[in-house]
Amino acid sequence: MASDATSVDPYREFRSLVEGADRKFARVRDLPPYLRGPHHLLYHRKVFKAYTKLWDFQQRYRTKLVASGLRRFEIGEVASRIGQLYYGQYMRTGEWRFLLGAYVFYEAILERGYFEKAEAKKLDQGLRFKELRFVARFLVVALLVNRPEAVRVLAERLKSLLDESKAAYPEMSFKEWKQIVHELNRFLKADKEFENLRSLRYNISFDSYPNSIPFIAPFYMKRVLRLRDAVLTSYHRNEVKFTELTIDTFRMFQCLEYEPSGSQPSSATKEPAENGTLSDYSGVASGLIDINLASDLADPSMPLNPRKAVIYHPIASHVISVVASICEELSSDSVLLLYISASGDHSFGHKKVNNFFVRKDSKTDAHACSESPVWLGPRGNGGMNYLFPEDLVPFTRIPLFLIVDSGNSHAFKVLHGAERGEPAAMLLSPSASPSDSTSSGSLFTYFLTAPLQAFCYLVGLSSEFYATIYSEAEQVLSSTLAEIEEMLCTSKGINSVWAQVLPDPFLRRLILRFIFCRGVLHNYSKEKDNAHLPVCVPSLPEAVSPTSVTRHVLLLAEKLEVVDRFPSFR
Repeated sequence: MASDATSVDPYREFRSLVEGADRKFARVRDLPPYLRGPHHLLYHRKVFKAYTKLWDFQQRYRTKLVASGLRRFEIGEVASRIGQLYYGQYMRTGEWRFLLGAYVFYEAILERGYFEKAEAKKLDQGLRFKELRFVARFLVVALLVNRPEAVRVLAERLKSLLDESKAAYPEMSFKEWKQIVHELNRFLKADKEFENLRSLRYNISFDSYPNSIPFIAPFYMKRVLRLRDAVLTSYHRNEVKFTELTIDTFRMFQCLEYEPSGSQPSSATKEPAENGTLSDYSGVASGLIDINLASDLADPSMPLNPRKAVIYHPIASHVISVVASICEELSSDSVLLLYISASGDHSFGHKKVNNFFVRKDSKTDAHACSESPVWLGPRGNGGMNYLFPEDLVPFTRIPLFLIVDSGNSHAFKVLHGAERGEPAAMLLSPSASPSDSTSSGSLFTYFLTAPLQAFCYLVGLSSEFYATIYSEAEQVLSSTLAEIEEMLCTSKGINSVWAQVLPDPFLRRLILRFIFCRGVLHNYSKEKDNAHLPVCVPSLPEAVSPTSVTRHVLLLAEKLEVVDRFPSFR
């Protein structure tokens, strides 16, 4: 036992605690991120308890452990595992405090140089790979926390580590890490427009419009659904991504969270606790980081974020199994958001593919599905890469809010009227996009998550140009969305599918941005056919039709001095 360390070799006890904690960590790490049952909570508590014991032990006996041969990188490995625990819990729960916990731990590891190269010279390349993986993990966390300066430092660190590693070990190719650095450069270039701008997260003071409150209130008198779970997936050929986070899911992920007030992580001065809290560790590089970090970082004024399951490059059956698993635990007053960004295979009707999900007893259904899947993958692989509209029918037994960003998105309109209990709300991208999505992500997703940046990207404005008038343009857009919200909430005959989700702030914001996006593309596209416009099913009221927001689009175009880019305004 740790309490007998004075009579037992402390280093041997430390190694025993490390092995026990690592075994528990492996169980939690291998759990699918979309599992939300009590068994997962039990695993999480056990592994945190193990690392709390381990961390406290190494703090208490640090001098003896170092004298016995404990090296700094071993402390770094333990701290890195704790950071991974925080990040994993954030991905499962959506709780901001866990993301901050991961950031503070990773920052402490970097600032204290636990993986410094001076010690690495005595070791093999295994330590160098550990440091590369640590920096890559920290980069993902820094991107999500929206710390551009930290991202720049870490990106340079990753590149320099790779260069040093190639020089130190010329016999190794480092092909995988060269690819990761290449992906990072593409990702940062696509995300550059967001530097020093407002976060994509829901800001209660900016994204809610007080004048609309009286008009939203009547919707609470009827059935109200809340967004508590979301499934996000993106799979395009050569899409912008870093590690397992694509640019489209990265944007949508943040769009479904509240912006915390005053909770940006400060420079590392504290460490983690058994329930995930922070004690002062500002002195020396001693490794004193309170493992109870997350409870100290909790913001009691912030509402709970929806839980989000991000599925990286899945096959169709994986998407179906994840959605089915989450549907089992969905409460009766909840709606599930399913976001799919994928290519549309327009040539599918000329192929013979074994699709186990097509119903052969229905001529209409079979025809609709055989002509209109979305394509999950860089290339075809039988029926496993195709997700058909009919595949989602079983999940319409519960309220479903579906966003499809694909060249075949309009095919999902066949779901309307085929639901098995609950009419689905659908936001479907244009089937013909006016811009290339390979370098900066999908334009439709861009509009739903960052409408002003998407508008500027569409008309070809660089961040250097609109930075000088960005705040003024932002106010124009805010006023536009506030007016659209009032128009929508006061319109007659709004479908109950939309009425029951309007009280939810995240879904309402997505609907408002969809209306704005549709109005922009209506005035921007030379072709006025439906292929160039996004579609909502069921239809929204005529009061918010594309032509009804033309005046608002013109105001923003005038503010940004790009009226000539819109054929409708010439």
